[in-house]
Amino acid sequence: MTTAPGLTALRSDPASAAPRLAVAVDPATAVDPAMASYRSLAQQVRAMGLLDRRPGYYRLKITLTILAFFAGWALFAVVGDSWASLAVAALLGLMFTQLGFIGHDAGHNQIFGARRRNQLLGLIVGNALIGLSFGWWVPKHNAHHAHPNEIGRDPDVGEGSVPPPSGAPGEMPGLLASWLARWQAPLFFPLMLLRSSGMHVLGIQRLARRRDRASAVEAVLIVLHAALYLTVVLWVLSPLRALAFIAVQQGVFSLYLGVSFAPNHKGMPIVESAAAAGFARRQVTTARNISGGPLTTFMLGGLNYQIEHHLFPSMPRPNLRRVQALVRDFCAATDLGYSEESFAGSFRQITRHLSDAGAASSRRSA
Repeated sequence: MTTAPGLTALRSDPASAAPRLAVAVDPATAVDPAMASYRSLAQQVRAMGLLDRRPGYYRLKITLTILAFFAGWALFAVVGDSWASLAVAALLGLMFTQLGFIGHDAGHNQIFGARRRNQLLGLIVGNALIGLSFGWWVPKHNAHHAHPNEIGRDPDVGEGSVPPPSGAPGEMPGLLASWLARWQAPLFFPLMLLRSSGMHVLGIQRLARRRDRASAVEAVLIVLHAALYLTVVLWVLSPLRALAFIAVQQGVFSLYLGVSFAPNHKGMPIVESAAAAGFARRQVTTARNISGGPLTTFMLGGLNYQIEHHLFPSMPRPNLRRVQALVRDFCAATDLGYSEESFAGSFRQITRHLSDAGAASSRRSA
């Protein structure tokens, strides 16, 4: 939450509790000094085989996750037309997110050596099993990795918080934007329940614009998913219970996705421009790790090792724990800092950031 050495802090925006940073090195230094150390670290990591694929791990992980997914649907059929099916809906919401973690790893080419095989797996778990456009998500997420927390270039900046109204054409009406900005802290978790709905809509919009063969394949898979999903739910449940089932299942899916991704960057420094900074500096100073053991890693899909993941995006999930000590030493040697919080502590930081931003918005509009 502080300016890392080598970064120049700009005048703080009163609407943001996170520092806004101009990521730039000393003008007398042509190259970010952390880059040489990062190159040495990368060579060491490669020599240790930590970037090598882990086919055995992923075969077991993918098999068990997909079996659990279909077991959830089998349990749904056994429970039948009962309000107890809402508990199964919550379980399926969890399984949708676990499948999403596999899609995330496939999007980073962590699972297979061949890109096409990762894409095929991504289409299966993303489009066919959970109904989200893998082809939309991958370039969006790659842009986030290339420009983390950078204004105008990271598509995730502003997600989960509301920017102050500027009156620019095409923005929300001033009163609505002002109200949302003021209450963004208490609205943070309720709005998170709509996350999957927004991802569905954005993915479909992209497919409708592109109109190429790949988009047609994705669209067919999403339509197939929706048709099977609704058929099964409406076949087993009465209309009212079916509506409740869909709301709970999608709500849990959205909330679980949100609480898995939000701690990684929310409330961390916002970058004005990364043009003069090295790759390692951008990645480390904008990311936050979540402390915990194997259960935390399982529940967060390995995203708790966010700094390691941003430094080595193609590293297989089980190797992130093994590289952590090396990354800590690298951050200490280059004086970049290493942000790590408990799961609860990360959300305290986020809500404090949003509360301060809301209070600043209230003072400005008063």
